[in-house]
Amino acid sequence: MNASGLITRRGVVGGAVLAGLGGTALAQGFAGLSESAEGFAPVVPGRTFAFPADHGPHPEFRIEWWYVTANLIDANGGAYGAQWTLFRQAIAAGGPREGWANQQIWMGHAAVTRQDIHRFAQAFARGGVGQAGVEAQPFHAWIDAWEMRGLDPVSDENIAPLELKASGADFSYTLRLGALRPLVLQGDGGYSRKSLREQASYYYSQPHYTAKGILTVDDRPVDVTGMAWLDREWSSQPLASDQSGWDWLSLHFNSGDKLMLYRMRQADGQHYGSGKWIAPDGTAEQLASADIMMTPLIFTEIEKRKIPTTWRIAIPRMALSIECSPLNARSWMGTSFPYWEGPISFAGSHTGLGYLEMTGY
Repeated sequence: MNASGLITRRGVVGGAVLAGLGGTALAQGFAGLSESAEGFAPVVPGRTFAFPADHGPHPEFRIEWWYVTANLIDANGGAYGAQWTLFRQAIAAGGPREGWANQQIWMGHAAVTRQDIHRFAQAFARGGVGQAGVEAQPFHAWIDAWEMRGLDPVSDENIAPLELKASGADFSYTLRLGALRPLVLQGDGGYSRKSLREQASYYYSQPHYTAKGILTVDDRPVDVTGMAWLDREWSSQPLASDQSGWDWLSLHFNSGDKLMLYRMRQADGQHYGSGKWIAPDGTAEQLASADIMMTPLIFTEIEKRKIPTTWRIAIPRMALSIECSPLNARSWMGTSFPYWEGPISFAGSHTGLGYLEMTGY
């Protein structure tokens, strides 16, 4: 296929994604995630997770993602961030159709960040033709040449070891991810509420990855090591009609603890929060909305939007009070549905590294 044909096909697929998510999506919640989920499976409490099956796709639900972030350093202590995400979006309910009639749309995002640069790329694919997908066993998630692939032997409970690959016009990376501890069910046994109403997702994480590999920017490869975090979520309507987006953090403490936090921004200012504190031995404690205080401190103007890029986080019950600062305040993902995402460091009562994602601004 010639270049113009490829662009045309990707334009059609990208248009299908936009149509599937709704032309007025941003006014109704980030990426249309607050729209009606009629015909799709509901998220209800009490699900029993089963692995490796739940590492694979759930086409009866409307949306789903496989999302990895990595905090990395080179041999000289230079800091980097890497991100890899595969999204699945059903544009119509019902059983999967064959070939180009398949109603699953796939979208990939990848990025590399350091203090002076932020590079990103995106890719689109239609389901049913082999261009993108996820297989639970042996684990393999891909879109074009980007992939997250299980390395033999893969532990179903750890979803490790994995090889992660992505590339854009001016960056690429290949990382090997390992984990000795099992994944963590977020929320109440994997049932993660997003509001005081029925909005929820099924959600688990693997926060214990170690990472090692090669990261290339502008044809200059560097060896990197560090820590990585996998999030897996699927749902049919994770946002309420009065929620515009979320602010999410994954934190690696120097003590070995881990922390996931998010707040769903509501129009009335009564934002809904949740989190999970994960001890070094893997035991976890759920945090309620009332436990969490997230206060933006410094804003960065990007594309005429004011983005809160420095935060104060306090959880008095856990004696936590920290200030989170970005490695690069301009870590803007200028993709079809733009958002801010990048590596951070934090200090105060606790110190460490992590990732911040903010949608719907």
